[in-house]
Amino acid sequence: MYYGFDVGGTKIEFGAFNDQLQRVATERVPTPTDDYQLLVDTIAGLVEKYDAELNCEGKIGLGLPGMEDADDGTVLTVNIPAAKGQPLRVDLQAKIGRAVKIENDANCFALSEAWDEELQDAPSVMGLILGTGFGGGLIYDGKVFSGRNNVAGEVGHMRLPIDAWFHLGDNAPLLGCGCGKKGCQDSYLSGRGFELIYAHYFGEEKKAIDIIKANEAGCEKAAEHVDRFMELLAICFANLFTANDPHVVALGGGLSNFELIYEEMPKRIPKYLLSVAKCPKIVKAKHGDSGGVRGAAFLNIK
Repeated sequence: MYYGFDVGGTKIEFGAFNDQLQRVATERVPTPTDDYQLLVDTIAGLVEKYDAELNCEGKIGLGLPGMEDADDGTVLTVNIPAAKGQPLRVDLQAKIGRAVKIENDANCFALSEAWDEELQDAPSVMGLILGTGFGGGLIYDGKVFSGRNNVAGEVGHMRLPIDAWFHLGDNAPLLGCGCGKKGCQDSYLSGRGFELIYAHYFGEEKKAIDIIKANEAGCEKAAEHVDRFMELLAICFANLFTANDPHVVALGGGLSNFELIYEEMPKRIPKYLLSVAKCPKIVKAKHGDSGGVRGAAFLNIK
């Protein structure tokens, strides 16, 4: 049995999956964000509860909005203050007496999609999240590739490519990022970035959904913005695809529901690739909010 935990800033979602990767148990509890020992005890308590109910010792994976320091195992996270700087994996293992795997939630999202029935045969899957932020994960042969420092897939903190900057023109907005730097793709390709770019060029704030609806209704400003954004997205995606050459790309996050993306990317991306390269298959994520807990559970499959 595979146990997955999606540990977020407000809730912990638990899922148990059998050998056929079918979900057989679900539970959600509040995240103890300010009490580290209670956080450890809460996760351990769910493990003990479902071990007893399912008569097994499940293999455990955790996804969280952050990552482990590759050298000392402490956790870097903003949304879960109690876990910041703590050796969460080591303490959980000591508490429950078995191995625990921890990964960034974007990696868990990507792994969940890679283990979908339709994508399991793909040698490489890149997951990209177009949500409040922009991030991603890399899956090779069904396993997460985390890199030396556990930051592989942190595409949101790559800077805009020079051709993307030229595309935005002389009046290009230099947007700050939560990491303290400027020009990160997180600030441009996310749903938040979609709104910030619109506000920069047109001097008014609008929600992404309202801009999309206005574009569908034939609004000239919205159409100009969408065209600018689609080209920006194509340039940035093409750079990522040139470096990683994925077989399949799965898009998640709120902005991934903008259907025009799936029409425009295959048309716009090729001109930014090497002449021998083809645009990878780009699909919408199938598992939505459950992707984090699925991916966390599947950390132990291989």
